[in-house]
Amino acid sequence: MDNYKQSSDERKIIIERLLVDAVDLHCHSGPSVMPRSIDHIEVAKEASDVGMKALLFKDHYYSATPVTELLMKHYAHFKVKLLSGVPLNNTTGGINRYSVDHGIKLGAKLVWMPTFSAENHINAHNKDKDFKNKFPTTKEKMLAPTPLRVTDGNGVLIDEVKFILDLIAEKELVLSSGHLHISEIWTLFDEALARGVKRLLCNHPTYIVGADLDDIKELVAKGVYIEHSMCMFVQRSKYKFYEPKELDDMIKAAGIDKTILGSDLGQVGNPSPVNGFRAVINMCLDLGYDEQEIHKLVSKNASDLMGI
Repeated sequence: MDNYKQSSDERKIIIERLLVDAVDLHCHSGPSVMPRSIDHIEVAKEASDVGMKALLFKDHYYSATPVTELLMKHYAHFKVKLLSGVPLNNTTGGINRYSVDHGIKLGAKLVWMPTFSAENHINAHNKDKDFKNKFPTTKEKMLAPTPLRVTDGNGVLIDEVKFILDLIAEKELVLSSGHLHISEIWTLFDEALARGVKRLLCNHPTYIVGADLDDIKELVAKGVYIEHSMCMFVQRSKYKFYEPKELDDMIKAAGIDKTILGSDLGQVGNPSPVNGFRAVINMCLDLGYDEQEIHKLVSKNASDLMGI
């Protein structure tokens, strides 16, 4: 179908059809110390109303796994699979095997390497005077973070990370590189693969992480899935940094089969996660992607990565 010939109503029908079975691996609902516009129950209801398959709740400060377990029991009628993982930031003990072990026992499906507590993230914050307008901040001032790295001064992966990689491999969890710098991610992922980790994810590689299109291609060659944040592309987002052509370039660098589009939404003043999906699906249609390709970007690839 030629996109320019579609009526407005036809386009809406296609978008709603592609929302069915969509998976959001980057849902920032609340409660949170960050200002959120939507809570976990509200976003699950919103996802249920359009027939989405799954949401993965991401909070930089705590694991939402107990929440997802509770909601799956009491809101089973939503028919949306709710997931979460363990963020290895200061508030969970940093790079801490006990947090990962506890998360696994509760049902966590993913481990994020340091995000807000990553030395790379903190350096980016300190170097950019306008960072507060490019990244959400907490509702109340919190203790200054202790910078975290996964490598030592010689670029060697620290032993605690190796122990955690073994836990991830044993239970077949997803390993996310968090907000580490790309220079650390190579070491992390090489060791992860050597230790049997099979599910690898790099979040927004061109933002904070410092990767370029060639890096994306190299990551995919190692079997890594690449996730791009809708909040950085869609209109009316406070964190819109990129244009549609740049998204197109990023998708083409990784390929359709290894690219995931996650909302990274839920912040006050931004579109809701589901509306973010609507906007990015519309954008992909404008870029010339067909329905089968978009289904992979918003549903199938995330499902394959998570094993759902």
